Amino acid sequence: MNPAERFEALLAQGKDNALLRFGLGLHYLNAHEAPRAAEHLRAAVRHDPGYSAAWKLLGKALAESGDAEGARAAYRDGIAAAEQKGDKQAAKEMTVFLRRLDKASGT
Repeated sequence: MNPAERFEALLAQGKDNALLRFGLGLHYLNAHEAPRAAEHLRAAVRHDPGYSAAWKLLGKALAESGDAEGARAAYRDGIAAAEQKGDKQAAKEMTVFLRRLDKASGT
């Protein structure tokens, strides 16, 4: 059983939480399944709105899915969450990613 199958089995058993969803999102993002990753990462931040690493990966998954506006929103929400928790490094990284998206779109 691969990691995604183990995670999906836990989810099917009702053991849904932010860390499990983050793990699934990371797995699917690494497997080049960005839309599927985004679904799980959205669930992760619903479970824990302060989970800055999940916001960062959600922004990446949405950007890779072609949803630049969704990625921008995720990065903005992630920056706010990171700043609220004092996670300066995550806020800084997401600010850079947000600027890159803005530059690529000419905004």
